[in-house]
Amino acid sequence: MTIVLNEPGVDGLTAAVDALRAWQDDRTPLQLHPGDLGWAWALGAERLAAAVRTWSADGRIVAVGYLDGPDVLRLTTAPDLRQDEDLARRLAADLDDPARGVLPPGKVGLEVPDGARLREVLSEAGWQPDEPWTPLRRDLSEPVEGSGLRIEVAGPETAEVRTAVHRSAFGSPRFTEEVWHVLAAGPVYADARCLVGYDDRGDAVAAVTVWSAGPGRPGLLEPVGVHADHRGRGHGAAICVAAAAALRGMGASSALVCTPSSNAAAVAAYRAAGFEPSPERLDLGRPA
Repeated sequence: MTIVLNEPGVDGLTAAVDALRAWQDDRTPLQLHPGDLGWAWALGAERLAAAVRTWSADGRIVAVGYLDGPDVLRLTTAPDLRQDEDLARRLAADLDDPARGVLPPGKVGLEVPDGARLREVLSEAGWQPDEPWTPLRRDLSEPVEGSGLRIEVAGPETAEVRTAVHRSAFGSPRFTEEVWHVLAAGPVYADARCLVGYDDRGDAVAAVTVWSAGPGRPGLLEPVGVHADHRGRGHGAAICVAAAAALRGMGASSALVCTPSSNAAAVAAYRAAGFEPSPERLDLGRPA
């Protein structure tokens, strides 16, 4: 098959999201999710489009990559082509050649699902195991217990509260109320919810955004944060339980989240919320 690399532009983002949505399945390893692009929509459609690459064959998108930074690509493929030799070789050639306009020269990182032939091809080319991540999953076939927090779905009137929790949790001033409105105006957010958790004193202590890929498919938590003034009280686990309940209400089959394995506190919080760890996944890195 003839495989074509594309920069889809703003008009092509919906097709990339639709492909990612169709590829989500509880039988496959954690992979790039439509919610990842939905969260990145806060950058604005033009900046997001500049960070997305697609590969197509006979008019069908067969791989999607998102540059989560100038030298880090998060990539997945159509599940039925994950072992396809032609696709793996073409992807490897495009990723390893800076002239193709995907990754720059020098040291770079790549996220790719376990079990993909691309991993083996890149390893043969000298790429090496890189940062370890722990994927976690909670099955949603049964009702979810209460979280112990009062949960509100953030909207335009409460965006200031949602963004304030995020800024405190991550120590970043960038997620402002104006940015939230850009995020919420993106088409992917139609299948998302921003949840804010309040303690018994009425303080906003934690927040999460959940992303559905459609009924019967895994949903994603991205991101999850606890206000810096309210850590160490179990609010991280509580907001994750609330996130699972929200996704179940949206028809999701399971709730997914992934964190660096080095973040032991996050792994512990997810496990306390009923999320079970999957086998650790290693990024791939091209040496400088």
